[in-house]
Amino acid sequence: MLPALIFDLPMLFAQTVLVALQDIKILWPTSWETHIEMILRWLHFLAGITWIGHLYFFNFVNANVMKALDGPTKGKVIPQLMPRALWWFRWGAAITVLAGVIYYIIILHSEPNTWPTFFKWLVVVLVIFAIIYGLLQPLSGALNNGWILAVIVALLMIIMAIVLLMIIGGEGPTRAGTVQPPSSRSMSIAIGGGMGVIMMLNVWGIIWPHQKRIIAWTYNNAENGTEIPAESAKLARRAFLASRMNTWLSIPMLFFMGAAQHFTLFVNK
Repeated sequence: MLPALIFDLPMLFAQTVLVALQDIKILWPTSWETHIEMILRWLHFLAGITWIGHLYFFNFVNANVMKALDGPTKGKVIPQLMPRALWWFRWGAAITVLAGVIYYIIILHSEPNTWPTFFKWLVVVLVIFAIIYGLLQPLSGALNNGWILAVIVALLMIIMAIVLLMIIGGEGPTRAGTVQPPSSRSMSIAIGGGMGVIMMLNVWGIIWPHQKRIIAWTYNNAENGTEIPAESAKLARRAFLASRMNTWLSIPMLFFMGAAQHFTLFVNK
């Protein structure tokens, strides 16, 4: 009896599935805007996973492993590992932000003053990044302390969020003349997306340029015995601080991006 029952299980399962599907209709959206938004979301997710996954690998795994390696071993590992990992890291960041920005513009298009709002948002984000970039240049005194730098960056993020809410939440009437307050979704994405853009600029403006030089110096040292410049330590420290900053920023960034769709945070009175 038991063997016969086992052989009947696939047929019983197939019959159950067919019965369940009788009441389900599969609809394929006909709107091209819906398809574009879905492709942008999908690309945003895939690239974001690649980017943040490598970010966490660098900070939680690779940093500790490199500390345990001696000089000759680093000379073999770094030129092989880091260029490949950094390629996926930086292009994952670029594609994530590009897809996200296009998607954000589409969202703003249904709300007041699309382009003025977008350019104001972008200016605020770029100004905050410029301040952060300037803070990382001296690498001396208090600014070389990761905890002090973290407090300053946290304050900058709070200031950025307040300014963005004032800009976006205060937008006026639409082109039709009717007042349509911005949605909680657009305001959450403005904050989370702003953090994401700053993280991407950290990657392309600080982490990658510095790591590229360090990798070249490490390779030349291993292959030709060329001495690694003293500047390497300063570049490595700056890249480390920018990378660690991105790691911590990823936490509130992901919160606001998730809240945009699933958690109403802001009500425009």
